[in-house]
Amino acid sequence: MLVVLGFAMIIVFMTLIMTKRLSPILALIIVPTVFGLFTGAGLGIGEMVMDAIADMSSTAALLLFAIIYFGIMIDVGLFDKLVGFILRVAGHDPVKVVMGTALLTGAVSLDGDGSTTFIVVTAAMLPIYQRLEMSPVVLTCVAGLINGTLNIVPWGGPTARASSALQIDANEIFAPMVPALTAGLLVCFVFAYFLGISERRRLAKNGVTWVDESRSGSKRSELVGAVARSNAGSASASDSGPSTGSASGSDHGASASAGSSLAQTAGAEEGSEAGSGSGSALTDTALDPNRATLRPKLFWFNLTLTVAVMVMLIADLLPLPYLFMIAMVIALMVNFPNIKAQQEELASHASAIIAVVAMVMAAGVLTGIMSGTGMVDAMAEWLVDVIPTSMGPYMAVITGLLSIPMTFFMSNDAFYFGILPVLAETAGHFGISAADMARASITGQPVHMQSPLVPAILLLVSLSGVELGDHHKKVLWRALIVSLVMLTVGVLIGVIAIG
Repeated sequence: MLVVLGFAMIIVFMTLIMTKRLSPILALIIVPTVFGLFTGAGLGIGEMVMDAIADMSSTAALLLFAIIYFGIMIDVGLFDKLVGFILRVAGHDPVKVVMGTALLTGAVSLDGDGSTTFIVVTAAMLPIYQRLEMSPVVLTCVAGLINGTLNIVPWGGPTARASSALQIDANEIFAPMVPALTAGLLVCFVFAYFLGISERRRLAKNGVTWVDESRSGSKRSELVGAVARSNAGSASASDSGPSTGSASGSDHGASASAGSSLAQTAGAEEGSEAGSGSGSALTDTALDPNRATLRPKLFWFNLTLTVAVMVMLIADLLPLPYLFMIAMVIALMVNFPNIKAQQEELASHASAIIAVVAMVMAAGVLTGIMSGTGMVDAMAEWLVDVIPTSMGPYMAVITGLLSIPMTFFMSNDAFYFGILPVLAETAGHFGISAADMARASITGQPVHMQSPLVPAILLLVSLSGVELGDHHKKVLWRALIVSLVMLTVGVLIGVIAIG
């Protein structure tokens, strides 16, 4: 019964958010509550939820203060010069911008922390997407894919968990998987390239054309034309996802409003030239050159403070929530010494703060009920039991396939500490080593990172002003392909054994 309810709950949840019948926050609370009551949990369901929320409180605090801090840095103009530099390098070509997003995400992802990666990437790249009127769903898709693929590095969560659960060296798991990781990243970059092509075509349909003048000797590429609000709105239904305008104006769920304070719609003035580089094209956006919050005289102070925060983050000198609390206080006091200005600055980010914290707390309802009612354990045991003995020699491959949906619908801790040891013990009877099982188990990470149970992805879509359902529509099938490519390459090169 628990198995049926567990899978039914997952299907209902995904259907509701992807069809936009419910916002993610509502679905995360209502769906597991209803199914939890069907299990007979009764009033005990409250304790299950509160335990899970307590476990997620530090994550919520981190996201809350990180959003405020980087929101302040955007408002005071810290990233304006970085955006200008990237535009000079990438031009105004959507393809180059998307590929730049992939490269930046890959570089920052090497620290192994998804939240930090998405904060940096959205802070640096979202204003560029705004300026070029590109869909922010493309940003979240590319960032989610690259970060999920690189999540298997030895100092990342899944590899460390697999190493601990099976008592083998983390490098023994990771090093042989480098070719598979490389193949996965190549697929991600191919996806990024074609997403850029798709964006270029979408903008052209709306009257915004990218002109490559390199053949005529010019090194400049620019966007020519104007996009009216009506055109931007009509493009939101295209395969490239909603335009920035539709994302920020959507009434489906809180994630769109979450990005409103950090990601205002580019080209708000009807008829403004998207790529002219003039200030009028950026009026009323996060890059408005005339915004009252700019602090050009404090640029070097803000840069030094941000670099110091990043260094301390990597060095792990302080708990991350407390680190961002201190950084936020310093940033506010120096940039906005007036109490009224401080209150106004905090209020300007209220929608982002409320939405992302609410999403994390709502995710605690799902995880708490799934764990507390025993649905997770029952589903895991059922999956292990239904694997026939004749499939024993393929246990590593089966584990890789199972890791894709299971790490999406449950935490890495539940999968690597609860399920992987059982699968590995079974595989041992067929001559398949624990190392092979561990390598197979990490191939599902590109899909895992898109899970609504992963706070980092909630942060990414919230900061970008993107619906979680829209993100899933664009990223899930691509993440599935990346996972299958990594698993296939691992099998072909012999690091994931078939007994």
